[in-house]
Amino acid sequence: MKVLAIDTATEACSVALNTDSEVVSRFEICPQQHSQRLLPMLDEVLKDAGLVLADLDLLAFGRGPGSFTGVRIATGMVQGLSLGSGLKVAGVSTLAAMAQQALTEQTTTKQVAWVVCATDARMGEVYFAIYKSENGSLKEVVAEQVCPPEIAVELIKDTIAANQGDAIDGFEPVGTGWQAYPALEALLPIDHEVSIQFPDAVYMLPLAEQLANKGDVQVASDVKPVYLRDKVTWKKLPGRE
Repeated sequence: MKVLAIDTATEACSVALNTDSEVVSRFEICPQQHSQRLLPMLDEVLKDAGLVLADLDLLAFGRGPGSFTGVRIATGMVQGLSLGSGLKVAGVSTLAAMAQQALTEQTTTKQVAWVVCATDARMGEVYFAIYKSENGSLKEVVAEQVCPPEIAVELIKDTIAANQGDAIDGFEPVGTGWQAYPALEALLPIDHEVSIQFPDAVYMLPLAEQLANKGDVQVASDVKPVYLRDKVTWKKLPGRE
């Protein structure tokens, strides 16, 4: 399938296109510049691939969780693209995309059994999920949620240790929450670097195709973001109730 994926849910902005023979992509860390960078990146990817929207089979986007503004930017963009082209849309979890990257980048010397996603959600919480590798694909074991890091630690212990005889190891951590919260960082081996910090649209492509094969796609009017939290960080102005 020819699939175009976009993501703006975090500090990263990315666009990826799967053609018949290659993947063309752009990825930038550009906080608060997504609305300025997304469309030029999209144009660049299509031009590099020598394709137009009418040539594609499917659109995909990072439907969250992530920044409220960032998720809305991608949602609005993919709705516009869908309305203009008639293409269906697959909404891909940003946490699953990071887990997919960890699975894809595994080597013969480091096989990924578990992927634990913990992304800083602000307000003393993380966007969290646990995935397990089964036959080369991902299975969601602990559903994505927003929770305090201490709860995430307990879920890791209850899930992974229960399957490994009380050993909490052999998992790949991804996301920005590990360095942000000491309770999570304490689970990491000394000097372990969390290399996958943000979702990348490249790794949404196979997940989008899987969703399409299951019929889990939407028309533009039915596209919805996933926030996991129904409140935002805000501060009252002085003198306001």
